[in-house]
Amino acid sequence: MPFSPVIIVGAPRSGTNMLRDVLCSFEGVSTWPCDEINYLWRHGNVRYPSDELPAERATPAVQAYMQKQFAWVAQRYQAQTVVEKTCANSLRVPFVARTVPDARYVFIHRDGIDTTGSAKLRWQAELDIPYLMQKVRFVPLTDLPYYGARYLWSHVYRLFSREKRLAFWGPALDGMPEILERHSLNEVCALQWQRCVEKAEAALAELPQERVIRVRYETFVRNPQAELARVLDFLGIQAAPERIEEAVAGVSSRSIGKGRASLEDADIHRLEALVGETLDRYGYRD
Repeated sequence: MPFSPVIIVGAPRSGTNMLRDVLCSFEGVSTWPCDEINYLWRHGNVRYPSDELPAERATPAVQAYMQKQFAWVAQRYQAQTVVEKTCANSLRVPFVARTVPDARYVFIHRDGIDTTGSAKLRWQAELDIPYLMQKVRFVPLTDLPYYGARYLWSHVYRLFSREKRLAFWGPALDGMPEILERHSLNEVCALQWQRCVEKAEAALAELPQERVIRVRYETFVRNPQAELARVLDFLGIQAAPERIEEAVAGVSSRSIGKGRASLEDADIHRLEALVGETLDRYGYRD
């Protein structure tokens, strides 16, 4: 059946899950029954050293494979719009654009200091078996041994880590081993945010702008009905005002500033020195 692919682009802990779930509450809009599908996007490039896959890695075989995955969601859930949210796609928009050439993009961004405080908790999280099992369903069988070994190592590493962190979490940047060696965990989280935002912005600027909409997380959660109406209009999804109100009933602005509040002032100053240029560009530093 015909369908429209929509890619939500955003750094980790920037409201991508919230936005996906709100959109998928509308009839005819669906996604995969798990959090992210980075395993599917990486199929055919499983041993590439980072998530910053260049466009030429989107071979005809990779394109056919991913288009089949989108078609599966459309058919399985009778969806006219298929929404996909994998944070690592922020690092490889040209690869995604070649793989799913008719996609539209919703780019959501949030204060990088706030995301750092939130992402740090995910780096230090214990193993969540139910969450993992949801994602395992969408690991290609040929790639399963590779990912199984990586996950085992990551959680063993956490037991002995001075920062009590996993060996890896979130989008894998070019040069990630060196970044992890040279920087504190807070700085790693901030650098992940910066690279995701900067690469996404640069790549999305090269696409036809009628295929891209930008959303500021803080604006969305403070005024969710108006912002959701704007996104729905961009996507061509018709919805009555009362249905929009219902869709955002659970959206809250309480998380604004929560990540910052979890950090010491000295930590914030160091992070602002590290990624301040990007914070300034998006108006996140006074």
